[in-house]
Amino acid sequence: MAHVPQIRIPATYMRGGTSKGVFFRLDDLPEAAQVPGEARDRLLMRVIGSPDPYQKQIDGMGGATSSTSKTVILSKSERPDHDVDYLFGQVAIDKAFVDWSGNCGNLSAAVGPFAVANGLVDPARIPENGVVEVRIWQVNIGKTIVCQVPITDGEVQETGDFELDGVTFPAAEVPVAFKDPADGEGAIFPTGNLVDDLEVPGVGTLKATLINAGIPTVFVNAEEIGYTGAELQEAINGDAEALARFETIRAHGAVKMGLIQDVAEAASRQHTPKVAFVAPPASYTSSSGKEVQAESIDLLVRALSMGKLHHAMMGTAAVAIASAAAIEGTLVNLAAGGGKRNAVTFGHPSGSLRVGAEASLVEGRWMIDEAVMSRSARVLMEGFVRIPGDSF
Repeated sequence: MAHVPQIRIPATYMRGGTSKGVFFRLDDLPEAAQVPGEARDRLLMRVIGSPDPYQKQIDGMGGATSSTSKTVILSKSERPDHDVDYLFGQVAIDKAFVDWSGNCGNLSAAVGPFAVANGLVDPARIPENGVVEVRIWQVNIGKTIVCQVPITDGEVQETGDFELDGVTFPAAEVPVAFKDPADGEGAIFPTGNLVDDLEVPGVGTLKATLINAGIPTVFVNAEEIGYTGAELQEAINGDAEALARFETIRAHGAVKMGLIQDVAEAASRQHTPKVAFVAPPASYTSSSGKEVQAESIDLLVRALSMGKLHHAMMGTAAVAIASAAAIEGTLVNLAAGGGKRNAVTFGHPSGSLRVGAEASLVEGRWMIDEAVMSRSARVLMEGFVRIPGDSF
């Protein structure tokens, strides 16, 4: 029996923040995958190694976690005042679908360096030494992201001494600003409320802040669902009943936010919304053994991504945290002690992260001008990925 040979596709494997993924230039993809649709989804799933009933992604580039089952497609932007168009695909691990409903904030930090290194930024704007501002159009959510990419001797500076909890080795700092991170109409709170009563069958009625900034997120109080907020991954990811409860909370939150019409639809929309729980600051030992002292943070936050507790914090969820913390009266703001603030440091399973946001009330509606944080990024491998030619 004859079998088709493998094909090879130019690709770059990059870490951005606490995530990593496979990066493609749009025009390097096979023609059938250069447009949205089944062929593109099938190609990306085969590259990553999904769907995999073993949930290991052994036969692909994925790392069997939500943080490492990611793909990025980039092209030179035709939008005014933007350098690059950035499309993000979150590949499910054990199911056959790619979720295009949101952004990856962590990989956003890698888009700027990739764009510079791959000729997507006007060479005249790149200094011999210094910093180049890369303006990114995030296609999934229709928003602008700005990366400050360090340059040394005309090349992207990747090495450095910036340390990011959740990443083992230091690297060069890449500040990232998410401009106007709420949805297209500025509806930061889809229900119009800073805190809602969220009815969740089998769980109860929970206080919840439902916010759409960075990524739609459902925030609840840790204490109300039986947690301290200082939990690490093993406390939740090994508990099937707990994961099912969180998925129920997420599904009912999605309905309340108007993202879906029925809770049954949540299964096919795993990337959004996120669900997170918050608590006042407390001391704990992070997953690396590092001691996080209560006095060094403003609050505790734990968040789930693709059905599992994240090992650190999703970049987009960090934007949601910064935005909610900046608005007096949200659960995030109250966990941080309340009052007006334009930055918070929160504790997550791998350590802590400082994020900032500026909020303003305009004609009765809350607005976020931008949310900012520092990440780092690095090329791990570049060349070609190979997949069977009949994969798509």
